[in-house]
Amino acid sequence: MTAATGGPAEAGSSSLKARLRKAEAKKRRGAFMLTLPLLIFVTVMFLVPLVGMIWLSVANTTIPEYMPKTVSALSTWDGKELPPEKAYAAVAEDLQAAFKVRKFGVIAKNLNEQMPGTLGLINKTSFRTGRLKTAPANWKDELTKIDKKWGEMPIWTLLKRQSASWTPDYYLAAVDMERGPDGSIQAVPPYQRIYVKLFIRTAWMSTLITVLTLLLGYPLAYWISRMPDNKANLMMIAVLLPFWTSLLVRITSWIVLLQSHGVVNSILVGSGAVSDANRPQLINNELGTIIVMTQVLLPFMVLPLYSTMKSIPDSYMRAAISMGAHPWRAFWRVFAPLTVSGIGAGVLLVFILSIGYYITPELVGGQSGQFISNRIAYNVQQSLNWGLAAALGTILTAVTLILFLLYGMITGKGKVTIG
Repeated sequence: MTAATGGPAEAGSSSLKARLRKAEAKKRRGAFMLTLPLLIFVTVMFLVPLVGMIWLSVANTTIPEYMPKTVSALSTWDGKELPPEKAYAAVAEDLQAAFKVRKFGVIAKNLNEQMPGTLGLINKTSFRTGRLKTAPANWKDELTKIDKKWGEMPIWTLLKRQSASWTPDYYLAAVDMERGPDGSIQAVPPYQRIYVKLFIRTAWMSTLITVLTLLLGYPLAYWISRMPDNKANLMMIAVLLPFWTSLLVRITSWIVLLQSHGVVNSILVGSGAVSDANRPQLINNELGTIIVMTQVLLPFMVLPLYSTMKSIPDSYMRAAISMGAHPWRAFWRVFAPLTVSGIGAGVLLVFILSIGYYITPELVGGQSGQFISNRIAYNVQQSLNWGLAAALGTILTAVTLILFLLYGMITGKGKVTIG
């Protein structure tokens, strides 16, 4: 009767479910512990720097840190007319304090990035006010005497704008825009417009490199995929062989081949194709970057194409031909459509890699073959404009992540693999 009511059976079933849940939870904890080192590595080496770069691209800590009295004095200023005397006194006191600890150069550099010409104003004012023994009766007259710009609106509008803890100005500069004297957004002068051109150049050169790798890699991948396995493995080793050679060694080899008196030019002159005085310039320009990067990135196109083509049975083509289709028609109507996922994966993979390349354009690109990544490096290493470099890097990262998501959609769900 007890068994009929199901009491012991239900208790046994509940106990079994509890043990199963406990076993599953233990398995999940074990799997998590196995992946924990990788998670920590990705967080420390990728996520933390990424968040830091994004913050640096909008951070505006210089003026709030080194000119706190000015920030406080301008907090209630409406910006319609020159600020009151207390704002002039606050600027003088902040610059005096910065002069004592030798930090006025940091202030000058920060303001000069937003308004060229401000460097001299801040340096001169810091030196003059820093050497005053006693405070003047009227700081407005004193600062205006040092430089008449203190009696004009642009410098005060800039100080008010830079008092905020964050700023979009680095992103404006990254797309060749700036704030006008009145705070409005406007395009920079034509001779200063370099970043939009660099983004466009990076995009079209990366597109051209991607197309070239596709044109070269598709027939190569098809040829290898139709080989017997032993020969195909040998050819894949040949395709992957550049991965085992240092990138710098490969670039140096291309420099030897393409330079003015290199191997290629010597063959052209020796064959009479060109005269010695008209040797073509094959390096230190856009052409050099395209040639070298196409060779470097070609394996990344071949791998997904080969993986897709290898999974297509030969019987498909034979069936189409046996039904009267010409081999070329069978190829384009039967085989080629089945490789679309591999084409998409290879195209996105090569394009994603190429837009972020730095070493190759730096060594063989000259002035006309530079990518946006080279300008980012310049802002980090030479001009020390880290905020602008972070803004450029964030834009490039956003584009890359969007393309990576597209790549994941194409390669996901077992459509294609890179193995």
